[in-house]
Amino acid sequence: MNLFDLQGKVAIVTGGNSGIGLGMARGLADAGATVVIAARNQDKSEGVVQALLATGAEASAVRTDVTSEADISAMVSHAKSQHGRVDILVNNAGINIRKRPEDMTADEWRAVLDTNVTSAFLASKAVYHEMKANGGGKILNNGSMASIFGLPFAPAYGASKGGIVQLTKSLAVAWAPDNIQVNAFLPGWIDTPLTQNARTEVSGLHERILDRTPAGRWGDIDDFAGVAVFLASTASDFVTGVALPIDGGYSTAGG
Repeated sequence: MNLFDLQGKVAIVTGGNSGIGLGMARGLADAGATVVIAARNQDKSEGVVQALLATGAEASAVRTDVTSEADISAMVSHAKSQHGRVDILVNNAGINIRKRPEDMTADEWRAVLDTNVTSAFLASKAVYHEMKANGGGKILNNGSMASIFGLPFAPAYGASKGGIVQLTKSLAVAWAPDNIQVNAFLPGWIDTPLTQNARTEVSGLHERILDRTPAGRWGDIDDFAGVAVFLASTASDFVTGVALPIDGGYSTAGG
């Protein structure tokens, strides 16, 4: 028995057309899962789908604004109509607005919370009955190490990611009897378009990250392929409610 075999499983990855979501989508596809890329930029998503199809994987794309409950419902309907089922949900889509708390508007606060944490609740709720009917499922939530540390330039982001970790624990406890495991992964400083912007906006950030990270480098999106497969496979059937740092030791190292 291959504990990491995802043949016959269907996975939805929100924000799966770039960054960490793309790394996870590739990993799931390599393990045999059919992958649905759900993101706002349909052209970009279709490009990812074509790349996955070229490797022999099965994949499709559906345009999804995760702040829209109607879009989330359509996302799940797409997966079921195109691929027959939903077994895995990766709640990865997210945004950040880098402002100090005294400079952030209420609308900016709500935009980050709606995109990062409310969407995860709505998407998880949308797949629950399907997973229960299938005899179980896996939900992976992007919690970020911002759920551990206070970031003066990202108050809404930190609050949303702390919310993700607590949502993960609540869903894990609620749905464990239905054989649905819910876990969070906490990316550290990963080389993505989001953090590339941060390096231009926050002076000295690049050097501070390298000095603090025992692995001596920024993370790569491919570092999340194995994480996705483990948390989505039968190998993690007795793992639920966990918030797993993926950060090269950053959160373990001293100040």
